[in-house]
Amino acid sequence: MNLRDIKKDIDYVLSAFIEDCSLVAAVNSKVSEDEASALMEEAIDLYNELRDKVAKVDGTAKVYYNALRKEVLERTDALYEKLSAAVRKEA
Repeated sequence: MNLRDIKKDIDYVLSAFIEDCSLVAAVNSKVSEDEASALMEEAIDLYNELRDKVAKVDGTAKVYYNALRKEVLERTDALYEKLSAAVRKEA
């Protein structure tokens, strides 16, 4: 695990989520543009937060980056849960 790989992971995972939000908002009438925009904003804030954390290695780099990768996945999963809840709600 190196710095370049973790940055690519953050970029890929969060850009995929943002793309999914815009796709859901476009094809699903249950999800309003405002809800999708709010989730995208939350993803952008998460992206910025995680990219800031990448530069501030605390302790051993390998352990730190593994923990950061786990955080990326867990927090993105939480965003997907919010998106799923918005899709499941009744119109």
